[in-house]
Amino acid sequence: MTTTSVSRYVTRNPDILSGEPIIIGTRISVRVIVGLWRLGTPPEEIPAQYPQLTLAQVFDALSFYLDNQTEINEYIERNRIPDDLIHPAVRKALVAE
Repeated sequence: MTTTSVSRYVTRNPDILSGEPIIIGTRISVRVIVGLWRLGTPPEEIPAQYPQLTLAQVFDALSFYLDNQTEINEYIERNRIPDDLIHPAVRKALVAE
């Protein structure tokens, strides 16, 4: 198992999420943190949803994203659920928000 640190709190491990950038010591990907942030969750509130994270880890993940947007956006797109697979009731609720 080869782990590569890419910033203070972000690392890559080929055995976890196929090497997608994650927070050191967790299986939480930078993609997940960016997803919450894009949905409007303030960085200060993300540790409330993931108590194993510190605010410093969240900000480091967002900093990593801002420096590597193309890569992380590719992970986000690759993991997006196609619209035709989303249940109509869920789709309707998402549109209402």
